[in-house]
Amino acid sequence: MDSLKIAYKVWLDCNGKAFGEGPDRLLQRVETTGSLHRAAADMKMSYRKAWVMLQTMERRLGFTLLERKVGGVSGGGSRLTPEARDFMKRYEAFRRDVEGSLQEICRKHFG
Repeated sequence: MDSLKIAYKVWLDCNGKAFGEGPDRLLQRVETTGSLHRAAADMKMSYRKAWVMLQTMERRLGFTLLERKVGGVSGGGSRLTPEARDFMKRYEAFRRDVEGSLQEICRKHFG
């Protein structure tokens, strides 16, 4: 038998999917690009899908994730709120802990 490895997806749920790997990547791209539109395009996702995802996350989590600046002469943009940055740090630490635990459980049962 080839070497087994574990594959999984983990997300946080609050009356439906509230946050997971995809939303985390989207917000990381917003942080990098300064724009929800550019972040969505980088991920080959429609802006509408990204916007709906953002609204759903904010509603389910109960706090604002992005500070938005409407376009104009200097252009618009988005940046993460301090709450979003803190939440993402905690989510990423949680994911690392889950991965380590699952790897350990897999080794226990399958060598």
